[in-house]
Amino acid sequence: MSENKSNMPSTWIDPDDAPELDAQFFREADLYQGDQLIRRGRGRPKLASRKVLLSVRYSPEVVTYFRQTGEGWQSRMDAVLREYIQRKA
Repeated sequence: MSENKSNMPSTWIDPDDAPELDAQFFREADLYQGDQLIRRGRGRPKLASRKVLLSVRYSPEVVTYFRQTGEGWQSRMDAVLREYIQRKA
């Protein structure tokens, strides 16, 4: 039985070989309070121009049309409205 163990590679890792945890590591880390995620590190950078979340009512025909265009329909709807604004300006 000891012969099989000697043929297996070692899984031990020297803790002195671990990278040092610097300030950047902690800035990018996820922050938890207990099991609840408070802040997510890394990920997509913040946009310079953030979109505004609001509730709007559209006619069912408009919503059905854009939804049938597939995933990303809300972004396409936004693009159509932007184009309208540019034509009117």
